[in-house]
This record gives sequence, C-alpha cells and structure tokens, in this order.
Amino acid sequence: MSTIASSSGPKKQICLAILHLILLETVLCGNVLIWPTEGSHWLNVKVIIQELLDRDHNVTVLVSTASPYVIPKSTTPALNYEVFPVPFEKDHIHAIINSVVNLWAYEKPHISFWQFYKRLGVEINTLNKANRHMCDAVLLNKDLMKSLEMKKFNVLLSDPVSLCGDLIALILDIPFMYSLRFTPAQTVERYCGKIPSPPSYVPAALSEMTDTMSLMERIKNIVSYTVQDLIFQSLYGHWDQYYSQILGKPTTFCETMGKAEIWLIRTYWDFEYPRPFLPNFEFVGGLHCQPAKPLPEDMEEFVQSSGEDGIVVFSLGSMVKNLTIEKGNIIASALSKIPQKVLWRYSGKIPETLGLNTKLYEWLPQNDLLGHPKTKAFITHGGTNGIYEAIYHGIPMVGLPLFADQPDNLAHMKAKGMAVVLDFNTLEEQDMVDALNTVINNPTYKERALTLSQIHHDQPIKPLDRAVFWIEFVMRHKGAKHLRPAAHSLTWYQYHCLDVIAFLIICLAAFLIVSIKCCTFCFRKGSRAVKKKRE
Repeated sequence: MSTIASSSGPKKQICLAILHLILLETVLCGNVLIWPTEGSHWLNVKVIIQELLDRDHNVTVLVSTASPYVIPKSTTPALNYEVFPVPFEKDHIHAIINSVVNLWAYEKPHISFWQFYKRLGVEINTLNKANRHMCDAVLLNKDLMKSLEMKKFNVLLSDPVSLCGDLIALILDIPFMYSLRFTPAQTVERYCGKIPSPPSYVPAALSEMTDTMSLMERIKNIVSYTVQDLIFQSLYGHWDQYYSQILGKPTTFCETMGKAEIWLIRTYWDFEYPRPFLPNFEFVGGLHCQPAKPLPEDMEEFVQSSGEDGIVVFSLGSMVKNLTIEKGNIIASALSKIPQKVLWRYSGKIPETLGLNTKLYEWLPQNDLLGHPKTKAFITHGGTNGIYEAIYHGIPMVGLPLFADQPDNLAHMKAKGMAVVLDFNTLEEQDMVDALNTVINNPTYKERALTLSQIHHDQPIKPLDRAVFWIEFVMRHKGAKHLRPAAHSLTWYQYHCLDVIAFLIICLAAFLIVSIKCCTFCFRKGSRAVKKKRE
C-alpha cells in the first residue's frame, strides 16, 4: 500500500505540473495591441513590448506612415506592425514638435502669459488635427479594422496623449489600458480617471510647486487648476462629437477614456509627493532603467582619464539637437572651468570656447554612463526618463528645463534635495560653474540621490515586472472592473455631493421657514389673547 502510494505521488505531481504549464500557456500567451505616442513615450513602451515578447506574447503595433519615432522593423515573428497611411509626411510631425519646443523653450520668456497660451493653443490644435487624421485612417479603414478583429486581441495598451486607442479597443470589444507620465494639466486623470486632487496639498501639474503651500500658493494652485481645465476643455472639447460619432451614441471622450481598466503611471514615490490615488492606478516609474553595461572602448578610455575628479554627463534629450551659438559658447566655457571630464551629447556647431576636458558626442549611452562609478553629476533638461536613470543610479543633477513637464519634473527633484535648477534663458557662465560645484562638492546632494535610489530599488516587484503583471492580469480576467471606482457612474454634481448639500439646504430652509411661521403664529395668538384680557 505504502509503495503504491509513494510511487503514485510523483506521477501525480508530474501530471499536475504538466497541466499547470498547459494552462499557463493558454492563459498567459496572449495578443497585445499597441497604440503608441511619439518621442520619449515610445521609448518606455518599447521596453514593455520587449518584456512581453520575452514572455511569449504576440504584440502588434499600430503605426502611421508619418511616424518619426516608431520605425516598423522586426526580426521577431511575435512582433508585428500594422502600418496605415495618413495624408501627411514625417516632416510634418517633426515640424509640429520643433515648433512646440521652440515656443516653450525659447519664445515663452519674451511673450506674455496669454500670448504664450494662445500660441500653444494653435500648436495643440495642429497636433489634434494630425491625431484626428490618424484616428480616421484606422477607424474608417474597414479592411484594417476587420484584420485587427480577426487577430482576437486580448488587450490594447495606449498612451492617452494620442487619442483614439480607447475607441479602437471598444470597437474591437477588448479591454484597454493606459501607459503615461501625465496628460496636459492632468485633466484626463482627474476628470476621466477620477483621481482625487485636493488643491490644498496636491500641486497642479506644471505649477512647479510642492505639496507644502502657503496661503498665496494655495490660491495660485486653485487658479492654476481652473485655468488649465478651461484651456484643456477649449482645446479638446471638440473630441466629444467625434467620439459620439464613432461609437454611434451620445458620449464624451472623457467618459470613454474613463473606461480604462488600469492606468500605468510612469512615476513612483521616489518622485511623487504623497497624495491619494485609486486602486486601478499603478506606479511603474523607471521601468526602462537597468544596470550599467560596459562603455565603448574609446569612451571608457576618456572616462578613465578623468582620474579622481570623475566625469559629468550632459544631455538635453533627443528633441533638442543643438543650441544657439551664444548659448553653446556660454555652456562650453563654463564646462571648461571644472576639473571633471565632460561627455556632452551635442550635434550643433562646435563651440569656440570648448575646453580640452569636454568631448562632444552625437549620441550617448546615458544609462551606462550614469551607472559608471566615475560619474559625479548629470546635466539634464529634466525629461522623466533621464531623471529616473539618475535616481536609479543615485546621481545628483543640474537641471536646465526647456519645455512641457521638464520644469515641473526638476522642481520635484529640487524639493527632494537631489538637484540644482537653472534658468536656461538667463543662464550665465558662472551659474553653471557654481551649480556643478554645488552638486559635486556638497555631499548632501549625493546623499539625497542615494536615498532616493534606495527607495526606488526597495520595491517588492520591479517596475517593469509590475507593468507586465497588470497587462497579463487584464488579459487573464478580461478586465479589472473590481478596481474601478463607483465615481465613474456619478454625475459631476453627485460626485461633489451638491445634490446632498442642496437637499440639506432645502430641509434647513423649510425647517427655518416652518419654525419662523410657527413662532410668528404663536406670537400673534399670544398677543391677541393678552389684548382681549386687557379689554
């Protein structure tokens, strides 16, 4: 008896293991559809795509013929590209992006607040038109939609900065998720995702304020929320009609976007100020970060030549290719006055003041350089990807914010003691020298950088694993409705309890009116009784 039982045990375990593997293959190997956004947004999604491919999922990327960043090329059978034509060229997208960068980085300081937002509105409308063309090119292409429907996708991953991913998912009848840093003014997260944002301690996006605000700052914060919401509605409100037309029923783009199962936010508490979030919002900041790899031989030789002084890494990202001659000379002259060697990503005209300690590169292995033991500081424009690589490796920063979320990002790092922030437009040579000497020689900055790095690494699950887990979770359960707050089914006045307040005010008013009437009646009756008694 015991012999039979002992021999059947291992067989049973083997059978269960085989069954488990079969079920895992059935459940986990799914089809994922990607609706990407250009620029640095695409870099994050590429990392997620590669991890999905490594886990044997099939991935299809929807990409227009005008995409300047998403280049359809793959030697992996599980990675597919569905290319759709649009009535404009790549140069058109590049021109829009460059126009926004120039407006924000170079022209903003020289024009009024209202002129800036008026010009920005024009640029965003141009982007919206391009976005609308891309939507039409997919949603109105019956053959393409039929092809997508036949592939039986399990989930769609979208970046809400480019609208229509949600519409594609609803028409294909599949759950959809978002991957984002934040949308303009965080309006989509607040109104569509229903994130609570108390203005008393949650600073408005792009306000560059912290979670500790004075009375005047709280007033500014409320005004910022209001102005940003009005601007957002004026620039994006016309999408309501488009969404209603495509879905064949009255709706709004916000109501539709609110149906997202999970929101993957590309930050974490090493970056964010403490604030309330919802269970279907997951933090995956730094998902693209990884241990440093060896540098190219010639670059490693230059790094090692720095001796004990170490190196400074300098990059303004992929969208800023060069600087004005004047600004380039100011920065180059400042860099020549520090003892460290400098590796500078720069593709403009070589500055006349370039020092022997500075070497220019068309491209830098930024993550690998920031992870090098000789790196002392990082000069950055403040893009989220670069900031997270600095946090990951514990490198203090000198910030030169240019546009979009960059000033806000660096304001976070300054508040957390990891960065010195400079004004790019008023930058003088000595400003750069002083800032670099401060973050390199003042140990507080390195200590804070290492503290944030430890917080980032001390997570129960890596950010990339967390992102992919939730994608697989949505595939396994065909959504995550149990995490969706009931706030989505409430009207705006119900959400703010205005109907309850109105009811209580009416009850109180009725009580006061009845009380006053009763008192008046009793007073009059008593007066009459006294009068009769006297007579």
